[in-house]
Amino acid sequence: MIVSASYRTDIPAFYGDWFARRLEAGFALVANPYGGPAYRVALERRSVDGFVFWTKNIGPFLPVLDRLKARGDPFVVQYTVTGYPRTLERAVIEPGRAADHMQGLARAFGPRVAVWRYDPILITTMTPAAWHRERFAAIARSVRGATDEVCVSFAQIYQKTRRNLDAAAVAWDDPPADEKRALIADLTGIATEHGMRLTVCTQPDLTLSPAEPARCVDTARLSDVAGRPIAAKRKGNRPGCLCSESRDIGAYDTCPHGCVYCYAVANHAAARKRFRAHDPEAELLLPAARAAVASG
Repeated sequence: MIVSASYRTDIPAFYGDWFARRLEAGFALVANPYGGPAYRVALERRSVDGFVFWTKNIGPFLPVLDRLKARGDPFVVQYTVTGYPRTLERAVIEPGRAADHMQGLARAFGPRVAVWRYDPILITTMTPAAWHRERFAAIARSVRGATDEVCVSFAQIYQKTRRNLDAAAVAWDDPPADEKRALIADLTGIATEHGMRLTVCTQPDLTLSPAEPARCVDTARLSDVAGRPIAAKRKGNRPGCLCSESRDIGAYDTCPHGCVYCYAVANHAAARKRFRAHDPEAELLLPAARAAVASG
C-alpha cells in the first residue's frame, strides 16, 4: 500500500508532529470526506510500500524524512513552488527557500525523491501568461539538478474556488485551450533547457508531445528511490488521472496556507480555526473525533 500525505492538506508544513506520532502508533484514523465513519490506515513498516508527500514547505518535516529513511521507507516529495503574489498565496514560503529545500532533498535522499509542481497555473491580471513564463524560468534555474520532473496543470475553477477568488477581488481568466497549449509548449522548452521533463496532471487535452501525462503517485519513481520493485494497480482520483492506488490520510478544509485558488479549502477562516484546534496527539487529523471507525 502507498500512503499519500496529502493532497487534501499540507501535512509536512503543518501537521508533521501528528504524522510522526501516527507513525509511531502504527496507524492513523482518517475522516471520510464523503460522510460516514472514519477509517483506519495502517502505517506499520510491513504495511506500507512507500509514501508520497505533497507540500509547499518541507522544512518542518525534514526530521520525519530522516526517520523514514532510517526505517527503510521510500518516499517521494511532490513540492509545489509557484511564487505567486501574496494576494494569491497568503502564507507560502518564498520560492528561493523552497528551491533550497529541494536542493537539500536531492543531496540527502537522491535526485529522484523530489518532483517540482508548478500548479495550478492561474491566469489573472497579476499573473498573465508572460508572468508565468518568466516566473517558471526563474524557478527552473533555482531547482536545476534537484529534480528531473516538473508537473503542471491549469487551475480548475470549481464553485468554491470561484467564491474564494471573488472574495479576494482577484480578476481571473480561464483562457481557451489553444492558449493553454501554447503556454505549456513554452514551459516544456524551458524545462528541457534545465534538465527536466514536463508532465501535465490530469488534463489530457492539453498534453502535447514532448510533454507527457503526469503520474503523481508513481510506482516507477518510488521503485527507483527504494531500489526495489514497488507495484500497485492504477487507480486515478478523477477521469484522466494515471496515478497508482494510494490511501490518503489528510483532511479537507484544514490547510492554513490561504491560497485563494485551492480546491481543498472551501473557507479559509474555517481552515485556520481547524488548524488552531488541531491536537497532534489525536488519532484523527481533524479536531473532532468520530465515534465509529471502519476497517481499512
